[in-house]
Parts: sequence; structure tokens; C-alpha cells
Amino acid sequence: MADPRGFLKYTRELPNTRDPQERIKDYKELYEDFGEEKTVKQAARCMDCGVPFCHNGCPLGNIIPEFNDAVYEEDWQLAYEILSSTNNFPEFTGRICPAPCETACVLGINQPPVAIEHIEKSIAEVAFEKGYVRPQPPTLRTGKKVAIVGSGPAGLAAAAQLNKVGHLVTVFERNDRIGGLLRYGIPDFKLEKFVVERRVALMEAEGIRFRTNANVGGNVDPQELMDQYDAVLLCGGSTVPRNLNIEGRELEGVHFAMDFLEQNNRRVAGDAIPDVETITAKDKHVVVIGGGDTGSDCVGTSNRHGAKSVTQIELMDRPPNDRDPLTWPNWPVVLRTSTSHEEGCERQWSLLTKAFTGENGKVTGLKLVQIEWAKSSKTGKYGFQEVEGTEQEIPCDLALLAIGFLSPQYRGMLEKLGVEVDERGNVRDEDYRTNLEKVFVAGDMRRGQSLVVWAIAEGREAARSVDQFLMGRSNLEARDKGFLMAEG
Repeated sequence: MADPRGFLKYTRELPNTRDPQERIKDYKELYEDFGEEKTVKQAARCMDCGVPFCHNGCPLGNIIPEFNDAVYEEDWQLAYEILSSTNNFPEFTGRICPAPCETACVLGINQPPVAIEHIEKSIAEVAFEKGYVRPQPPTLRTGKKVAIVGSGPAGLAAAAQLNKVGHLVTVFERNDRIGGLLRYGIPDFKLEKFVVERRVALMEAEGIRFRTNANVGGNVDPQELMDQYDAVLLCGGSTVPRNLNIEGRELEGVHFAMDFLEQNNRRVAGDAIPDVETITAKDKHVVVIGGGDTGSDCVGTSNRHGAKSVTQIELMDRPPNDRDPLTWPNWPVVLRTSTSHEEGCERQWSLLTKAFTGENGKVTGLKLVQIEWAKSSKTGKYGFQEVEGTEQEIPCDLALLAIGFLSPQYRGMLEKLGVEVDERGNVRDEDYRTNLEKVFVAGDMRRGQSLVVWAIAEGREAARSVDQFLMGRSNLEARDKGFLMAEG
């Protein structure tokens, strides 16, 4: 513990964001510069607890007090070595992780927690700037070939791990660019794409091969992978969106959130979008249905389009402003206000969408009703009832469905391979192994819709399972899953 009184001397401080009315004019990163000396002070707040719950709050098991101590000592190279030993992509998680480690921080019981996510991002960026991050191709090759389907965070993490131990790794991506959710699901103002491209270029220099426009189950025969590779790892994600099958769903102007976000990311990347396919919020009353991170991303993107108004509605009750101390160290249910909300958005809770209304085939409004949540005395489960007399209709020219995902896509690759799925539609596995001898699975395709940090953790664990299958043993790091706490 470098400064035993650090948590008493300094309070939590984070980089300032750019002015909301200025930043909605572009898709650049939101945050202003934050001097290294300030980050050092934030690292000094870490108490190096006897039982560091932050380790267990993090799905990756990041060794947080140790890298905080290295930052305090301004030994950035050591800090990066410690951080990268458990996390392949700290430049991603340092930007887009909701930081369950911080909700588990012991200091957070009665003070603002240590700014772990910011410190993590700072370590990664200093490491790139100072040249500590370099290609490290393996010195020996095993001769074993592994195909990874999907280049999202799970697929990339697995590729990095398997390549490190000498296997020949090829990543198949059905899109035209590498990155999966990182590339097309997260807006540039949260994750500028040079960050992804920088890492992919590094992985290519280490010997990993990437094949884009390669839709396994479509223009790539899954049997080709089974014949040509010693192991196949499926990391295709949970891509079937939850629909809202109500009156008016067919109206023009009602879209899935991911269609809206992906198209915008393509536009920011310089792709030409045909007019007939364009989904724009410009000069429209936008309603985002769903209160999670994807909904928030739709809010920020709509503001940058120049929406006339943006409303975000949520089925659940409004969360409390403050955390219940009894939830520590687990993930708390609390009201979260994102940077996108700060840019302009009306938020409403406990609303059920009854119907989309429209004229001339285009959506013009939403019919809503207030609901009340209560626990059933018979079943003990929570449910809702409509509140009589609270029906209303609000204007809506663009409705975005951000209500989650159901399962991976079964038609195509999974169906042709004969991979078994469970009752939810996720791939069934045992220690990341499917019912097929050399086919493995990781990420949202296995566990269901989740966080980027969980996807990276899944990719790492699956890589170890693949390595054990190929070699009979594995020297890859293993996460102690016995101490993982609830993610909420």
C-alpha cells in the first residue's frame, strides 16, 4: 500500500466531459484530458484491502490493488504487465465497462469508490503511447489449427490466448470489418474505432488471421471448418433481438435499436447508406423503448442526428437514486444517468407500450399506459397491472426497440452443424464444449446477452478449454470462478 492515507487525502475525481451542446456535433470521445498526476492521486485512494472484493466483482479477476500501487509509484510498465496478465483488452473495458469492480470496492461502502475504470484506461493508453504494447508472436507453433467464428470481444480474447500458446488461429467474421459488437454495436462517442483497429493490427502482427465477409453457415460451409481445423470455437453472440409484437409494429419508422446503431456506425466510418435504407432521427420525435445501455446509446445517437425530441421509456419502476448499503459488494439497482441522458432526454418509467399508431403507413405515435408492479401473494413473483385511466398517446416519428436479445441465431451455422441448444436457445455446453467433439462455444452465444467484460472472460476461459483439448494440458491462466459475485 503506497499511501496509507491516500483515501483520506483525496476524493474521487474523473475527467470532465466536453460541453454537451458541443459534443453532440461530432462522434469523438467525450472526455477532456486528465493529467497523469491526477490519475496517480486516484490510484493512491486504493486501500489495498485485506480482502480485495474488487477482484471478485471483476469477471476477469483483474489484480486491481497491485496495478493501482504500480500507478501510484508511476511505474506504468509494471502496471500494464499486471493489468494485461488478466485482461487482453483494457483499452476496451476502460471505456465501456460498467465497472462492477467499483461497486465491489470496500472504500465504496461509505465513500465514492476508487476510480478503477479510469485508472485501467489510463494504464492502457500510457502503455500504447510509451511503446509497452508490442506484437508478441509465439516463439514456437504447435501446428494445431483453430477456427474462431465471430470477432466480437469473446472471439478476439480467445484468439489472443490461443495464438499466445502457439496455435494457428483464423477468425471468421460475417461482417465487412472486424470487431463484432465493438465495431457496430457501440457508438464512436463511447468507443472510437481507432481503438479497435489498433488492437486488431497488433493481433495480425502476432500471426492471427482474419477473414471478413465470411458468414459461416452462409457463404462459408461449416463442414469446411470441421474438415480443415483441429478445433472450432463459436463466438457468434446473442443476435436475435426481442421484438414487440403489438398493433402497428409493421409501420415504417419502427426499428430494432441495433439496426439503427449499426447503420450509424457505418455512416461514421464513411460508408454510403442508400436513401431508401436510411434510418435517421433528424427533426423527429424519437421514442426509445428500453432503459438499458443500448437504449442510452440510441439517445446519444439521436441527439447527434438532430432529433426534435428524445424520450426513453422503461417498463420497470424508476430505480432509487442512492444505493442500498446492504447490496454491497454485489451489483446494485440504482438510477444511472449516462452522458447521453445529459445531452437531452426525457425519461419515463413504469410504462407499457400498447400500440404504435400511424398514418399513410408511417408511425406517428405510441399508445402507453401506466403500470404498477407488485409481488403476487400466491406465487411470490413480481408482476404488473395496468393503472385504469392512465392511457395516453405521445408523438413518435421514430421508435427504437432496445429491449434486449433472446438468443443466438440458430438457422445457418448452428443448425447445419447440429449443435444442441438449451430451452432459452443458447448453445448447450459443458466446460465450453458443445455436444460435438471438437466444437466449443463462448460469450453471449453460450451465456446469453451480457457485458463486454464477461465476453472477454468467456473467451479466455474457452481458450483454455480448447488448449486442453488440443494438447492434453494448458498453461493458459484460469479464472477462479468460485468467487465470482453476482453481476446483477
